[in-house]
Amino acid sequence: MTVNEIRNTTDRAATAEHRRRAGRRIGRAVVGLGAAVGLGLVGWAGTANAATSGATAKATPTCSAAALKATYGQQLGGGMNHEGVVIRLRNLSGKTCALRGYPGLGLENSAHRKLTTHTTWGNTWYAHNPGKKTLILKDGESAEAVVAWTHANTGTSGATHAAFLEITPPASTQHKTLAFPQWVDHGDLSVTALAKHITVTP
Repeated sequence: MTVNEIRNTTDRAATAEHRRRAGRRIGRAVVGLGAAVGLGLVGWAGTANAATSGATAKATPTCSAAALKATYGQQLGGGMNHEGVVIRLRNLSGKTCALRGYPGLGLENSAHRKLTTHTTWGNTWYAHNPGKKTLILKDGESAEAVVAWTHANTGTSGATHAAFLEITPPASTQHKTLAFPQWVDHGDLSVTALAKHITVTP
């Protein structure tokens, strides 16, 4: 074999090896690109699902006061001059609506005049606060909260003599009114956030 033949054989072998290496590099690049695209699609799908869920929540209108019926649930008593009651807001609008947060409370006298009222949001004597959660109420479904107060100063200037209780749904400027013939120390009420159900200690 001549020197030229040896060189040609060597060059062909080198060229073939170069092509094989280039092919492997291209293959790895295509696989990596496919994985990246796959991850991108997964991320996009997750973002799209979250956006759809958020859009559904935003599309549900807030329950107006007119859409709700206020009633009392369980009456709560106990020692140390504590008293309380479960209040319920039932959706009677014929449509699904949402509630989130705490009901506003206000005391009224027998002439429906507002009395000085101080409302504290959070835990009460009878129940732990469930925290603010968006509640989707179908027609006929209810949300509830626990209201508590003390009456150690019954019949004195240290207590407010109420006749009615105003209940204002979250995000509403209108209220519902229920009879509430109670003595409330200093007009102080405490109330939990609204929930589908709250476990109470009578």
